Amino acid sequence: MTDTVALVFQAVPYLLSGAGITLGLVVVSLLVGLLMGVPMAVAQVYGPRSVRGVIAIYVWIFRGLPNLVLLFLFYFGIYPLLGLDVPPFLVAVTVLGLRSGAYQSQIFRGAIQSIGEGQMTAARSLGMSTPQAITSIVLPQAMRIALPGWSNEYPILLTDSAVCYAIGVMEILTRADQIVALTAEPMTIYLVAAAIFILLNYGGVWIFAWIEKRVNIPGFGKGAL
Repeated sequence: MTDTVALVFQAVPYLLSGAGITLGLVVVSLLVGLLMGVPMAVAQVYGPRSVRGVIAIYVWIFRGLPNLVLLFLFYFGIYPLLGLDVPPFLVAVTVLGLRSGAYQSQIFRGAIQSIGEGQMTAARSLGMSTPQAITSIVLPQAMRIALPGWSNEYPILLTDSAVCYAIGVMEILTRADQIVALTAEPMTIYLVAAAIFILLNYGGVWIFAWIEKRVNIPGFGKGAL
């Protein structure tokens, strides 16, 4: 028992340093997905058919392929073919960000489509161009409506990040594997790693729930539009 406790105390700092890598991976991927998802959502609702078709193919590919397959395709295929020597962390951000962008585009698309068409008509009648109406009238409301669904991307990306150990990203699971290789104590180390994942998961969910409450407008998004 004493040896187990000592092992845990020795392992925790190293695993927590991996938690920082995991959080960085999740946050950056979430932002990449946001920057891609919103424009794609707007294009899917207001863009020409050809653009909608291209986005639909993109979404179909990145939602249909497993993360591990995408990681290997980019790490061993696409980047080397382009002559680029990209660190594993950036490869992971690319894959998770692109995949999250595909999912986020559908979240924001649904939110945009939930806004009554009368609001666009009213904005146009006031002299606004379509881009002005989208950015000033539609998107501010859609972003608020999409927040609950968008916040669910955090725990999804957090769990997906564990797969990035396969290309050598020094996140929690990679560090846990290294400790297990040295100590031959898999159960203890993986339980500690699991506990850290749970804390990160519910800590992030709590933060997003707090944000949702802060931006919530009573009656908004419940048939009022």
